[in-house]
Amino acid sequence: MTREEIIEKTNHFLVEDLEIDAELLKEESRLKEDIGIDSLDFVDIVVIVEREFGFKIKAEEMGGVRTLCQFYDYLESKVK
Repeated sequence: MTREEIIEKTNHFLVEDLEIDAELLKEESRLKEDIGIDSLDFVDIVVIVEREFGFKIKAEEMGGVRTLCQFYDYLESKVK
């Protein structure tokens, strides 16, 4: 899966499943502050990522993930 496919799939579930405004989805956007992802949203993201990408997110691996770009990087590192 290419980075572009990862970004497309991720943005799709953020907009469709979490009802996030697509205009907020910029690589430099901060997950909590700019996009508004909270702990309940994160639980949904864990379930969706497992379904869509086939692996389970580990909280300790997400510790340094603050921006959407870092989240894409994390997903890309797990998919490859």
